[in-house]
Amino acid sequence: MKTIGIIGGMSWESTVPYYRRINELVKARLGGLHSARLVLVSVDFAEVETLQSAGDWDEGGRVMADAARSLEAAGADCVLIATNTMHRVAPAVEAAVTIPLLHIADATGQAIAAAGLGTVGLLGTRFTMEQDFYRSRLAERHGISAIVPDAEERRYLDRVIYTELCCGVISEESRARFRTIIAGLVRRGAEGIVLGCTEIPLLVTAEDATVPLFDTGELHARAAVEFSLGG
Repeated sequence: MKTIGIIGGMSWESTVPYYRRINELVKARLGGLHSARLVLVSVDFAEVETLQSAGDWDEGGRVMADAARSLEAAGADCVLIATNTMHRVAPAVEAAVTIPLLHIADATGQAIAAAGLGTVGLLGTRFTMEQDFYRSRLAERHGISAIVPDAEERRYLDRVIYTELCCGVISEESRARFRTIIAGLVRRGAEGIVLGCTEIPLLVTAEDATVPLFDTGELHARAAVEFSLGG
């Protein structure tokens, strides 16, 4: 069993499901008392969010790179960034270590392609929806076209993620609005919906959409276990 390295805490609300799901999957594969070999570096999300808001991705990359080096030094055989948004600085992480980065968009793109879908709606922070790092990877590496909500809806999603979901607040009003936004993307041609923020599954489930949902945290966890155990 290889050791999985996780950069977490962004937010810790979604890092907890990562830890739980990876261990559940390892136990399902190996049985008995087996659990995952895992190393976690948990950052202070307030500091990371400040860098995001300031657009200081260079410093954000240094923070993630330092965390990745700590994971490698502790014996990790791979690195997971347990959030979609900070894959904006994935190249800085990859350059900092000799172990592989398991990219969340690759795990997601592979699942979408396996489902035979070509166009998906993408929900996430404004950085994930508006910047090119995520959508371009889906397109260039997996042949997936991603469409995003309109500007007002993107602002709304971003606010709910940072002020509600990252703080453990689950609102029925927000769930209803998410359903409306998802339905709008489906009308525009989305064959599936990418929950491109690891907190969104705390609020949205399969019952909230008429098309398949792709839980990026779940898919990322599965990719990590596949790397750890192989085959």
